[in-house]
Amino acid sequence: MGLLQQAALLLLVYGCSAPAPFPWSDVRLPETVRPLHYDLLISPDLTHLNFTGEVRIRIAVARDARAVVLHSKGLRLSGARLLTSGHTRPLRVLELPGFEQIALLAEGWTIVRGAHEVRLEFAANLSHSFHGFYKGYYKTRRGESRVLASTQFEPTHARAAFPCFDEPAFKANFTVRLRRESRHISISNMPKMRTVELAGGLLEDHFETSVRMSTYLVAFIICDFLSIRKTTKHGVEIAVYAVPEKISQAEYALNTAVTLLDFYDDYFDIPYPLPKHDLAAIPDFQSGAMENWGLSTYREAGLLFDPEKSSTSDKLGITKVIAHELAHQWFGNLVTMRWWNDLWLNEGFAKFMEFVSLSYTHPELQVNDYFLEKCFKAMEVDALVSSHPISTPVENPSEIREMFDDVSYDKGACVLNMLRDFLSPDAFKLGIIHYLRQYSYQNTMNANLWESLNNKWFMEDELDVKSIMDTWTLQEGFPMITVSVKGREVRLSQERYLKGRDPLKASGFLWQVPLTYVTSRSHTVQRFLLKTRTDILYLPEEVEWVKFNVDMRGYYIVHYESGGWDTLVNLLHINHTTLSSNDRASLISNVFQLVSIDKLPLDKALNLSLYLSQEREIMPVIQAFSELVPLYKLMEKRDMELLENQMKEYILLLFRDLIDSQSWTDEGTVSQRMLRNYMLLFACVRRYAHCVTTATQLFRQWKDSDGNMSLPSDVSLVVFTVGARSEEGWDFLLEKYLHSMSSSEKRTIKSALTFSPLAHKLQWLMEQSFEGGALKTQDLPSLVISISKNPKGYRLAWDFLRTNWHKLINKFDLGSSSISRMVTGVTDQYSTHEMLKEVKDFFGSLEIETGSGLRSIQLAIEKIEENIRWMDRNLPLLKGWLDNHHPLSRLPLV
Repeated sequence: MGLLQQAALLLLVYGCSAPAPFPWSDVRLPETVRPLHYDLLISPDLTHLNFTGEVRIRIAVARDARAVVLHSKGLRLSGARLLTSGHTRPLRVLELPGFEQIALLAEGWTIVRGAHEVRLEFAANLSHSFHGFYKGYYKTRRGESRVLASTQFEPTHARAAFPCFDEPAFKANFTVRLRRESRHISISNMPKMRTVELAGGLLEDHFETSVRMSTYLVAFIICDFLSIRKTTKHGVEIAVYAVPEKISQAEYALNTAVTLLDFYDDYFDIPYPLPKHDLAAIPDFQSGAMENWGLSTYREAGLLFDPEKSSTSDKLGITKVIAHELAHQWFGNLVTMRWWNDLWLNEGFAKFMEFVSLSYTHPELQVNDYFLEKCFKAMEVDALVSSHPISTPVENPSEIREMFDDVSYDKGACVLNMLRDFLSPDAFKLGIIHYLRQYSYQNTMNANLWESLNNKWFMEDELDVKSIMDTWTLQEGFPMITVSVKGREVRLSQERYLKGRDPLKASGFLWQVPLTYVTSRSHTVQRFLLKTRTDILYLPEEVEWVKFNVDMRGYYIVHYESGGWDTLVNLLHINHTTLSSNDRASLISNVFQLVSIDKLPLDKALNLSLYLSQEREIMPVIQAFSELVPLYKLMEKRDMELLENQMKEYILLLFRDLIDSQSWTDEGTVSQRMLRNYMLLFACVRRYAHCVTTATQLFRQWKDSDGNMSLPSDVSLVVFTVGARSEEGWDFLLEKYLHSMSSSEKRTIKSALTFSPLAHKLQWLMEQSFEGGALKTQDLPSLVISISKNPKGYRLAWDFLRTNWHKLINKFDLGSSSISRMVTGVTDQYSTHEMLKEVKDFFGSLEIETGSGLRSIQLAIEKIEENIRWMDRNLPLLKGWLDNHHPLSRLPLV
């Protein structure tokens, strides 16, 4: 019997009617129905961990229709009806779970063109994940558990809290009402207007109607937090919310938010449009922070600053994340990308504005010392075949979530910085103000930004910002500029910088590259726009050397032919301060990256590294570690202990004077203090006796005081790391972690615990964090990645990841940055064919719905393949060079 005959028989026997077909077949919603206003009531029950709600959506229907299609995920729906011309008519609900859509059908009648109101009631459990409307908890100092409920809707999770048109282009106004018990408060995007008492002791808070915004920016929290508040010079009330026992750590965030909101108000010359902005520290939070309009949310460690226990690194991180989320109030909230393919218009700009704003408002933080890290980090991904353009077509939620990566954030920021440098800061600022004003409360694409910049400024008659920037946003990768100097003539050529074996993957790429350079005769920055594959420029006079990509303001690397590298290496050895610290950092990066594609032999890069014994600035030092440390980390995976130790000792010897010069204090500039932590941590992990002796003594004193002794915050991680090497020290640190009320201290102790050589403790940490016991589940991704860098833990981390894969993608969401970071972070130092096979076999066994198509998996595999190629090509040369320059053992180790 065929399927049609079976269906007919069932109809005869049971009298069932055939299910109506779903009236829409696209993952994107139809544009013929648009929301205008949501009247939303949410009533959570924090005892039974569920919620109910009602929504009234005023819609505009562009043409007669038989259905309204919108989003809903995991909601139990009832009471669907349409209010039109004073009459209420029932609607039939159809669900399409695969697209997370519902259709509200008008059966036997037509929804005519015009304005209507859709009404729906719904119910669901509070989510056990970190998105949608989800439950959280925290413990008081006395060990009492307190429950809260908060939201995280970006990118596609508003639909899990209420039925809605959950795409960024469907902007609307929102009027929110929240029900709560008297022991709680409620917070939302807008100020509270009034509170109404209901039967049974419940309270209902009514909030002002919002400005037009996308669904992913809606936010509400039910909690027992306390707050402190202050008003900006422009009259905006700023409040910081935190659990009661941590509100004393909120003052720095409050003052910082006031300063930064005033800065953005003045810089963009567009007033912040809401009467208030709240910042809430959420105890359970997957992301770093979220820019909900009027109510930005943060991890506790990303917002709360303990003057006694937070380090300089903590202060820098907190300040940057506040700057990022407040920049979003203009870039992302006021003007929003039309679709997620242009997410970088939100995230790249916010990342870029972190550095622009803080260089003005907090010059003591020296943020520009760290911008290069973002570009180097993006290039690591962008050098692989599996990278993607900044603007990339995406459709389903998993693809959308994968857009929240280093390319959207860091590459986006770096190409904006390059454009700002090319146009001039003033011209760039005029252009973005024009863009924000023209498209306020609207949605945009790439082209709208470039048109705004063109309309405001012309540096030369033929300058076309769109043509230039399309080459950076619509194709993946970045160029390698080859420079050959002969007399006054400088020959230039460009090609895609690409790791891997397939040269065809590098063909067909062409960028318009805003080149900058200085020479031995002039430190005045010169500019040249390279539009073609090859070109020639002429210097006014012959020079000894030329350095392109000044301060690495451009997103490209440079290869110097015709003896150019020898000249620059020699310059670094004779007088490295002739070049700026950023220029030195970029040379270190470029020379090692060129080794990776066989443009230079490894000994050229290692010869350059010898100058580092004289280096004292943070960016060149950090970049040198970024290039040199992975070499011995790759050896760890091949059981090459002798060569591995030789490499470790070479790095220690290189920086020995810098390490020995560090004091165990909190003195100095921010960059000096950050460098101190970096150098001492490396030295102690490598068991350098001078460092270990001091750290051991400090840990013993701190432990003898039962943790009450005040350690210098910038070296506490170093001290705790040495203490965590023993069972007794590790257990003592864990006890202090469990009872600490300082988010910064907890994060520092947690990091130290993951650096321990005690393998059974590392396994316990992952299991406890996964269960949400002694450690919070929100910290699991970073914890697993940190353990994977530990030579005693990399196998444990990989086994944990694959054993718990299906549970992890349910908890953290397929395609999320948490999953992607674990995939690449756990595997990126593997260097054997055996490990490559394990990784391929495991991920190859997955189905599409469990992650087989994730871009992060392709990145991980490609990275391991590149590691294997690098080791096979360069190990003999590395061993020979180390034998000549650093025979073992010159340093006192313990």
